[in-house]
Amino acid sequence: MNVVTTTDIKEYPLASRGKVRDIYELSPETLLIVTTDRLSAFDVVLPDPIPHKGIILNKITIFWMNRFAGMIDNHLLATDPADFPAALAPYADMLRGRAVVVKKARPLPIECIVRGYITGSGWKDYQATGSVCGHALPEGLAESAMLAEPIFTPSTKADLGSHDENITLAKAKDLVGADIFNQVQDISIALYSAARDHARQCGILIADTKFEFGLTDAGLVLIDEVLTPDSSRFWPAAGYQPGRGQPSFDKQYVRDWLTDIGFNKKPPAPHLPEDVIARTRSKYIEAYEFLTGAKFER
Repeated sequence: MNVVTTTDIKEYPLASRGKVRDIYELSPETLLIVTTDRLSAFDVVLPDPIPHKGIILNKITIFWMNRFAGMIDNHLLATDPADFPAALAPYADMLRGRAVVVKKARPLPIECIVRGYITGSGWKDYQATGSVCGHALPEGLAESAMLAEPIFTPSTKADLGSHDENITLAKAKDLVGADIFNQVQDISIALYSAARDHARQCGILIADTKFEFGLTDAGLVLIDEVLTPDSSRFWPAAGYQPGRGQPSFDKQYVRDWLTDIGFNKKPPAPHLPEDVIARTRSKYIEAYEFLTGAKFER
């Protein structure tokens, strides 16, 4: 398993290159999504990859999509390079574990964030206003406290180099329409709740997460990454204590390091020390193994 920071598959057109994923158009109906080892923080791509990170993210996403298959359809068509188009055979070693073939969907213009604990930007919002993204919360909540019920707090979808912005429920409804809004709000909270209960049994608390959905002719489908350390805050259940920040199994560790050194959240990002790279990789592997019960094959 080699480190993959970028891809160059000449047989198919590159549809997009995001912060982490390279996407190729295989046909008018299908895409190849390759999850690289790039790492972004504060919407800035860092200069140093995290070895095997893309494989871990891809495997976790497949795990959750399969687990949620009875709750909502997803865009997966093939996960094994042996089932990919023959033209991709020369790239099989690079793609194995980190690539999927999916059916095209029209992505919704919002990110569907669910918060079960008060932390991050939600904690700052609460301190300033007593609310989180328009949701009024009880007085006196401590940092990292568990909310009585998960809350849906959508955001905009920013382009590469820009920042996502929290939006009101009314704004989200305007962007996607009332019917789709109601669907994604309900399914987002249902998926989060199911994942939270599973993860808690595995020793992980899911503080919050981001889902993305798309539309096909058959209706709403789950797309992109699902409940990964890049799109979620994972806390160890052991030692959890409200009133402070929590240790994590996700890239919050890198965000904290960047904050501590005074990073201004604008490109170019600084290089990561070897120990930060190694610790981050270890955290991603821990998350995978806790959640899936499988040993990560290095």
